[in-house]
Amino acid sequence: MKRITIDPVTRIEGHAKIVIQLDDNGRVAGTEFHVTQVRGFEKFTEGRPFYEMPGITARICGICPISHLLASSKACDAILAVRIPPAAKKLRELVHCAQMVQSHALSFFYLSSPDLLLGMDSDMATRNVLGVIATHPELARDGIELRKFGLQIIEGLAQERVHPSWIVPGGVNSPLSGQVRDRILSDLPSAKVIADRTIQFFKKAIDNYKDEIEFFGSAPTMYAGLVDRKGNLQFYDGGLRFRAASGEIVEDQIAPEDYADWIGEASLRESYLKAPYFKPQGFPEGAYRVGPLGRINAADQCGTSKADAEFAEFHQRFGSPAHSAFLYHYARLIEIVHALEKIELLLADPQILDKHVRATGGVNSLEGVGMIEAPRGTLIHHYKVNEQGGIIWANLIVATGHNNLAMGRGIQQVSEHFIDGNKLQEGMLNRVSAVVRAYDPCLSCSTHALGEIALRVQLMGANGELLDEIATP
Repeated sequence: MKRITIDPVTRIEGHAKIVIQLDDNGRVAGTEFHVTQVRGFEKFTEGRPFYEMPGITARICGICPISHLLASSKACDAILAVRIPPAAKKLRELVHCAQMVQSHALSFFYLSSPDLLLGMDSDMATRNVLGVIATHPELARDGIELRKFGLQIIEGLAQERVHPSWIVPGGVNSPLSGQVRDRILSDLPSAKVIADRTIQFFKKAIDNYKDEIEFFGSAPTMYAGLVDRKGNLQFYDGGLRFRAASGEIVEDQIAPEDYADWIGEASLRESYLKAPYFKPQGFPEGAYRVGPLGRINAADQCGTSKADAEFAEFHQRFGSPAHSAFLYHYARLIEIVHALEKIELLLADPQILDKHVRATGGVNSLEGVGMIEAPRGTLIHHYKVNEQGGIIWANLIVATGHNNLAMGRGIQQVSEHFIDGNKLQEGMLNRVSAVVRAYDPCLSCSTHALGEIALRVQLMGANGELLDEIATP
């Protein structure tokens, strides 16, 4: 049996490799998706004061620290047992929408656009962001401007673009000034023009990727995401909804503190990344997907006018639910449109300038769960503390982890369709990596320390004979 190894998978955040096994006829016999790094944030935060957790866990990632700050602070709000001031909630949602814009822009324009604009089979030496700048300078400029817009909102609110200390248990550290609000509003129209121009471009270009749409992880799964009681897409608040592959709602309005009743975590021997699953269906049948496609499939609508029109067109073209992982790119652009509309609505609310932005309190609960929608999907922080507020146990289910089973199945499907072991071409292998990039995984965020990691140690002789083996249950 022959083996193809893609190591590393490029244009993703974190480290991974893919192993493709071929039979004697050169056909794909099996695939494995290996996340090769491990993080231990749950363990080394034990003993720290709970109010330090937002600042510590934000260091999990340099791409989406705002997401961890928000989920962690919501868990800490629950430990304080306080309701944060209305202005603080709006400001948190505002900075979160800015995070969505800048992170989605990074994924689409920088990481995925080389495949989409230059072609899956184009020269790998130029199939990168520099190649995009050379051949599509206006679109490359749009990506820079859109990401800058999101980052400048974060900086205007929090005084720092990366790892700010502004989001805290009980709310935020300082109110929004009228000057910063007006500056954001003045920059908003050009950001909306870029978002509209990009989504119109993509809707025309997508017709060139019929094979990818059909075979990029198109096997039906369940979908999950936060929605409000009207079924509107939510980034910051809402209850968790699971929708079946056939379209019916399986479970709705799951509260953060009840997540463990519905989500289990399995260990995989081939990866440090665990595999969450929908408990009522068991493992691995309970696979589901989160992130932009998961949210667009789970929700009934976005809840803002322009995004709702795009939402309706998306489902009209590709079904409801739409199953191809290639459509994550499309869903990501719809969410940028929605986030920009939400930013405008939030800034139009006079209450957002209120000076009361933080509630205070002590340890009033020994447990707290925070749940939000990070750019890559549902993010859960769960903490337990002692009477003094020291962390005694923590569990993080990071967005990318939810998609682990689906990514593995997508790699298998893409490999079976595109890989010919008798005549290998680089474009074939690029498509295998591209199905992973469609999910925009944040792999350095996603591995953690709860429970026992599935581990196998083999002692091999010089002739390849297996001499001994130790494996965890």
